[in-house]
Amino acid sequence: MNDPFKQGDDARKVLIAGEDAEGRLDSWLATEVGGDLSRSRLKALIEQGAVSVNGKPITEPKKKVHPGDRIEISMPEPEDPEPKGEDIPLNVEYEDDDLIVLVKPAGLVVHPGAGNWTGTLVNALIHHCGDSLSGIGGVKRPGIVHRLDKETSGVMVVAKNDAAHRHLAAQFADHGRTGPLERAYKAIVWGRPKTLRGTIDAALGRSSDRTKRAVKNEHADDAREAITHYEVIERFHERPDATCLASMVECRLETGRTHQIRVHMAHIGHPLIGDPEYGAAYRTKANLLEEPAKSIVGRFPRQALHAYLLAFEHPRTGEVMEFETDMPDDMEELSNALRGHEHP
Repeated sequence: MNDPFKQGDDARKVLIAGEDAEGRLDSWLATEVGGDLSRSRLKALIEQGAVSVNGKPITEPKKKVHPGDRIEISMPEPEDPEPKGEDIPLNVEYEDDDLIVLVKPAGLVVHPGAGNWTGTLVNALIHHCGDSLSGIGGVKRPGIVHRLDKETSGVMVVAKNDAAHRHLAAQFADHGRTGPLERAYKAIVWGRPKTLRGTIDAALGRSSDRTKRAVKNEHADDAREAITHYEVIERFHERPDATCLASMVECRLETGRTHQIRVHMAHIGHPLIGDPEYGAAYRTKANLLEEPAKSIVGRFPRQALHAYLLAFEHPRTGEVMEFETDMPDDMEELSNALRGHEHP
């Protein structure tokens, strides 16, 4: 059949009542749209205030329709499917009745979303923890109080009840300014920052690509404060003029913005090795190396970033807990290659 809607997009549908239009709004709409929407669905949309007639929201399905009426339906966003438990192995560092601390591998998405409705850390946690996670922090992100990018590895803490979730979420929101929360990362970046220790204070917002972030003027509408403290802890292939091909950098966050370390390091001219979004232009630098380092660095498949340290106050006992994890094998191989040694 022909599209009954006169205009609009997937989220907004518009119809114009013809000269013979009459009857109840829900009945008229059901006839007009055919099998696109059932009468019961249309009735529910009307009662939710999602239907307007001549610009005025209508909540009575029995309202009469008149010739020439302009009827607009605002389609709600589809509800996300509720995540299910999946038997995905977890590398658990610590667990009690309130929380679980684990090491997330690179390649694992933290919570379900577009394109990743299964196979996530949340699916693994639901299987591991059972019903205890139900509803904590929302259906899509049960227990999650912070996250790591899909291709970033490292230590995370997850809440197992509402009280723990509230307590941990407050610590992460405070970013360790007044409490014991501490997060530290190791990153392998191209080149060497001019100063071996420094602070990057540059607001972040959305870039033209909606999945990426960019440094923004602090007065921009979507600009959010972002502060990263860094220290160069190792230099690879250092030259007499104090420059070098790459560096190992420790980064500590004072704020927790999406892609913060990746964008900030690229902003000062030292993107992370392997970063496909913010460091792709630097990949050819691997050609400056001899084999096998050239191949190891050139094919490194992800941003070289590992959350190696996490400290926080236990929500029940008040004890300050600190967890530190070794770099994963791929980053260890990368750093060994840059040191001039083959991976053992």
